[in-house]
Amino acid sequence: MTRSILVTGASSGIGRAVAELFLARGWTVGLLARRADVLSELAAGQRRAIVLPADVTDPSAVESAFDRFCAEAGRIDVLFNNAGIFTSPGTIDEIALEDWYASVNVNLTGMFLCARAAFARMRHQDPRGGRIINNGSIAAHVPRPNSAPYAATKSAITGLTKSISLDGRAFDIACGQIDIGNARTPMVEDLAYRHAAAHPDAAPMESFDVADAARSVLHMAELPLEANVQFMTVMATKMPYIGRG
Repeated sequence: MTRSILVTGASSGIGRAVAELFLARGWTVGLLARRADVLSELAAGQRRAIVLPADVTDPSAVESAFDRFCAEAGRIDVLFNNAGIFTSPGTIDEIALEDWYASVNVNLTGMFLCARAAFARMRHQDPRGGRIINNGSIAAHVPRPNSAPYAATKSAITGLTKSISLDGRAFDIACGQIDIGNARTPMVEDLAYRHAAAHPDAAPMESFDVADAARSVLHMAELPLEANVQFMTVMATKMPYIGRG
């Protein structure tokens, strides 16, 4: 039986890499993001791809997307809860309130809404159960300078993961979190550019192939429901995560 996964933020970066890998492995993949044209390009020639244009901050759009995915795929085995943004950097007094609200809406509320939709369907489908994989960040543990909205929202995802993991036990729903450090995506490339511009004499920002992050998600998703990766950290080996720097 073909397994199914819905990927949010599937149009670029880690989400796109994950969607491409799962399609290559024969999964039915729901592609959820705002840009329908990019999703359609990604789905071209892929009979198991389901294009789901939606804004994760819109509750009715999220519910409609999950309804359509389950109707076409038959069930939802895995949610990769990935959609997120990184707003303009600054110290907390320099952060525009609009950026704070946008970060909370996408990185926290959006992930809550998608996890909520997945949980409800996994709870009632037959056979019951499924897996939710939240994309956290090492920023929850070691934030970058000038990134209060991102660090705060990603820290909140850890609490969300623990709560869903606990509540899901009664319904055969596993929930885990992957914290990814500097996978080469457009967002990380932009951060590396800013870092180089601000610190021209510093060493280049370490990064690693986004395909390796996608393979880590695949490992989590392929486990039987009796086993769970509760938290995984995958990152560029030489980035200054551990130690005093």
